[in-house]
Amino acid sequence: MTASATEAPAASGPASSGHVKPEADHADRAKTLVQRIADLRAWLFLAALIVGFEIWARSAFGGTFILNPFNLQSIAIFAVAPLLLATGQTFVIISGGIDLSMGFVMGLAAVVAAHVINAATPGLGMPLAVLVGALVAVAVAAVPGTINGLLVSRLRVPPFIGTLGMFGVARGVAFLFAGGTTVPISNSFFATIGNGRIANIPYIVLITAAFVLVMAYLLSQTRFGQHNYAIGANVQAARRSGIDIKSHLLRLYILSACCAGLAGVLYSARFNAGAAQAGEPLLLDCVAAVVIGGASLFGGSGTILGTVAGAFVIAVIQYGLVFVNVEPFWQFISVGVVIIISVLIDQAQRRFSGGRIDE
Repeated sequence: MTASATEAPAASGPASSGHVKPEADHADRAKTLVQRIADLRAWLFLAALIVGFEIWARSAFGGTFILNPFNLQSIAIFAVAPLLLATGQTFVIISGGIDLSMGFVMGLAAVVAAHVINAATPGLGMPLAVLVGALVAVAVAAVPGTINGLLVSRLRVPPFIGTLGMFGVARGVAFLFAGGTTVPISNSFFATIGNGRIANIPYIVLITAAFVLVMAYLLSQTRFGQHNYAIGANVQAARRSGIDIKSHLLRLYILSACCAGLAGVLYSARFNAGAAQAGEPLLLDCVAAVVIGGASLFGGSGTILGTVAGAFVIAVIQYGLVFVNVEPFWQFISVGVVIIISVLIDQAQRRFSGGRIDE
């Protein structure tokens, strides 16, 4: 009895030594590979679209799609406004919320920029008037962002409901400021910003690229960004760790609104006019760019780089379908299908990694 008792642990020693079986090791590697592919889904979508449109263009028209400089510039310009909105939306979705007011906050900023630039140009000169108009437009956009933040953080209104209400308020105020029409801008310097180029790269693309880099740094390298991930992953754990949830959410929605404000300013520069409905069709695009880019609607994950890829997926779809003479209504179907696929991939990835899926 004594001998057998002492031999039993020795027999089970190799199994409890921490050695990983080859089958388990292969399974872990396969799991990691699948997760990496899922994380890169936006770039894979983008590559597939580019290859598809390139083949279509060469077979149907005997020309190139992606190697045409004009097409590249057009795609980049198409991506500017959705990407600016999506940059702010990325922060909000990572925190576990959503901002449905961004479209008409953008329109409000566009109208305000137009009025202020027109009023300031005679007295301040063209460049200074543009600077003042842009700052005032972004500051005005921050007002509905502040209200959104207070509703969500202080009054505990669900983000979907609070920002949907602000969607209607911003829409009405924007149309009131615009007088129900488009507001033309008389400032050639502003028009140059919207349509000029340096080294064949549009100014608005360069401005957007610089802004996106700053936002990427804010999300990935600062305490604000890390707190944002923590809140989205587990708000109770974030509160217990000492994060001021209310103050963070307030700043978060102000940041989102300021992104929409900058989008409205650049929209006005591009078209040399302010329009209240400027961002109305872009709300779906900005949410789609974030989701396609790998951010989870459950919160806690997402990157600015992924959102950039998502925005370009949408821009390539929109411009590519026009380029190959497909009816523009297919744009909505295509973007919707890509959104559904991305959400399904996100849910499958969470199940695969053992994450929680709400029933």
